[in-house]
Amino acid sequence: MFKRKQILLESNRESLFLWGARQTGKSTLLKKLYPNALWFDLLLTDVYQRMVTNPKLLRETVLASTENSTVIIDEIQRIPELLNEIHWLIANTNTQFIMSGSSARKIVRSGANLLGGRALRYELFPLISQEIPNFDLLRAINHGLLPRHYLAENPKKMISAYVGNYLRDEIVSEAKIRNVSVFSQFLEAAAFSNGEMVNYTNIAADCGVSSPTIKEYFQILQDTLIGRFVPSYQKKPKRRVISAPKFYFFDIGIVNFLLKRGKIEMGSEIFGSAFEHFIYQEIYAHSSYSGLEYPISYWRTASQVEIDFVLGNNEVAVEVKASNKISERHLKGLKSFSEEYTVKHLILVCNEPLPRLYNNIWILPWQVFLQKLWAGELIK
Repeated sequence: MFKRKQILLESNRESLFLWGARQTGKSTLLKKLYPNALWFDLLLTDVYQRMVTNPKLLRETVLASTENSTVIIDEIQRIPELLNEIHWLIANTNTQFIMSGSSARKIVRSGANLLGGRALRYELFPLISQEIPNFDLLRAINHGLLPRHYLAENPKKMISAYVGNYLRDEIVSEAKIRNVSVFSQFLEAAAFSNGEMVNYTNIAADCGVSSPTIKEYFQILQDTLIGRFVPSYQKKPKRRVISAPKFYFFDIGIVNFLLKRGKIEMGSEIFGSAFEHFIYQEIYAHSSYSGLEYPISYWRTASQVEIDFVLGNNEVAVEVKASNKISERHLKGLKSFSEEYTVKHLILVCNEPLPRLYNNIWILPWQVFLQKLWAGELIK
């Protein structure tokens, strides 16, 4: 049903890692791209038990296979020791390995073999607008963009299970978090900070733990691909700017659940923050899928003048407003930023029906902005 944009996997025969949070569709994509691959699913108890007790079985099985030149290992982070065998097989055979997983944290923290640059790195995100036929913005904002959640008529129970079974249980286990109740409190506090500057001290006070503990929890969310920081744009500022990073969860639906939001309607206050989150998800996915890997930051001065997203080396400045009627006051941040930096494109993304140009600022309906973004017209 969905034609995923992550097409770089088809472009070569290199071995690679494919990372992505649970239920982003990694397994579905790989089965479609590599239907004849030799597959090891480490979520299956019998496969996991055989491999964890005797990793060399992987080498023996691959060497015995004469029909498969591509091997897929799903949830590779569950047995980091397999990477030694994979390293040897890459170096000594023509086998292509594709290793997928929901987190590299366990591998990195264990000091396991990361194949010395012999495997490329890709990441799969929740769905983007370009992958969904007859894309429905309100559905995306209310349901989130994990494939199963977007398709469901009422995904609340699915999202509840996702948060409970994955975020609270599996990540707690993987990161060896001792105080589960505090981490649950932290998830809710982090959701309140979604799209905002992170204040570790305030969150620590709300959760009754130290600031270093909260920093560690945020790092866990980043390591497990559940969220990411957006840094402050700091290039030679003339004015005093805020340096604290912002934080976004990887999917709108997860934030909705953690904040106990009801149905989000167009024009509501909640819609504005969810709309900005949606645009961020699209921009971040584009940076990765396009292969450009341009940095994304935000800009805010001490006097509270702000730009939501700065793309690249101040090539594109993007302000997101949910309004369907943009006025002069909405353009203050873009004007201020253009006074400090030379910018190729100044863009305000909104809900107006038609695009227009006002004093070198493009005022674009969100649909037009995303078309231009994915067509490669904004940043190259």
